[in-house]
Amino acid sequence: MLTGAYVPGRSVVHRAPAGAKLAVLAVACTALVFARTPLWVGVAGAVVVALYVLARVGRRAAWGQLRPLRWLVVVLMVIQVLVADLPTAVTLTARLVLAVALAALVTLTTRTTDLMAALERGLRPFRRLGVDPARVSLLMSLALRSVPVVAGIAGRIREARWARGRERSVRAFAVPLVVGVLRHADAMGEALQARGLDD
Repeated sequence: MLTGAYVPGRSVVHRAPAGAKLAVLAVACTALVFARTPLWVGVAGAVVVALYVLARVGRRAAWGQLRPLRWLVVVLMVIQVLVADLPTAVTLTARLVLAVALAALVTLTTRTTDLMAALERGLRPFRRLGVDPARVSLLMSLALRSVPVVAGIAGRIREARWARGRERSVRAFAVPLVVGVLRHADAMGEALQARGLDD
């Protein structure tokens, strides 16, 4: 699952503070922007693989982070080859995959509560600018928790579509997905309103 669920462990990556992981993630993703040659992208890829090995989250969990990107990767590669060239296409696509892999590693090795607490602490200096750290943290937490919910809805719709023999129908997938996501959003809104967070 993209932005995968926390995988318990005692590795160095697991034990690192959540705030430090977020800071390193921000720096690493910024560095990836400047990795414009296949050589530097290859070096970055080796570092990401080493971090996954160090974290010991398992091949299945690691592959689960990249599997949802496979069609996006194909589309990006085709578009970039058409508008640029093959080395540029490979470099650009690889940078995107590596950034997602790094972000996923953070969520795999850090509890959501720890991530949100670190984010809230990091945003405290911005209170003077009208930023409410608690609300930003809540928003990010809801976004992270919504990903597996939406994926679950999509999985159930795919199974139902196959059972009805309509696996090729885009409408049979898209309409129930939109309805299911809207119902989930309504339920979440009602829950927030009941807790006085409707503004």
